[in-house]
Amino acid sequence: MIFCKGNNMADDQGFKPVPAVQNAMLILRLLALAGGPMGATQIARETGLNVSSAFNILRTLTHERVLSFDPATKTYRIGMGLLEVAAPLLGANPADLIRPLLNAIAQDHQVMIALWQITTTGRIVLIDRFTAPHIVQAAIARNSRLPVFAGAIGRCYASSLGLDRDRTQVGYDSVRWQTAPGFDAYWRDVQQARRTSIARDRGQLFRGLEIVASLARDAEGTPRLGLSSITISGQHDEPALECVGKALAQAAGQIERSMFGRPADKPT
Repeated sequence: MIFCKGNNMADDQGFKPVPAVQNAMLILRLLALAGGPMGATQIARETGLNVSSAFNILRTLTHERVLSFDPATKTYRIGMGLLEVAAPLLGANPADLIRPLLNAIAQDHQVMIALWQITTTGRIVLIDRFTAPHIVQAAIARNSRLPVFAGAIGRCYASSLGLDRDRTQVGYDSVRWQTAPGFDAYWRDVQQARRTSIARDRGQLFRGLEIVASLARDAEGTPRLGLSSITISGQHDEPALECVGKALAQAAGQIERSMFGRPADKPT
């Protein structure tokens, strides 16, 4: 079993999270994902909290107007007060919201992270990159463009759309590989990405580069953003690259929920 370093303050030595705050966040996330009202007993059951603790937190959040309470149905839902907290984020540049998340992954795992926009014309465009200091890295210019089926992101793209073998091969054949993996191997990677939401390219798109990727979809399931780690071959061992992949998949899921309103449990 591989244990990966997380991307949050809880991993700092000596840091102890406040249980009441954690429990309040559990409730808020549950109600946000539910998209509708829920009763205290159901909230307690689905968050794993005891009813008394859940009720006290719900009353406090209602008092602060973060939640609203319907006395007729005895249910809670997200309230207008939450907009006061979120107001600075409304209308913000999406890249600005993503930047701290991806920069943390780059720092934690000592890699270069690339953020790609997936276009409607079958291309991916590099819109930002985040690099840990003092590492040897590949130089990739902003606005660089690649075919959408290229590399690790291409494997994720094919898997997220549920493309069949024939359609995937058409996409595979559109890519100029420096060391072609062969379509059978590429197809196996696509199928694995359907299970893990992560894909790898081992020096096949570009010789000497290891690429690990995941992607974020919108509420309709359309791939919108690609997230990839691009490192020099041999810089990181297999467990380290697996941890990078898990971090990227978690970040992609967070982007889907917070930016695109995609439910966490919505099937591909």
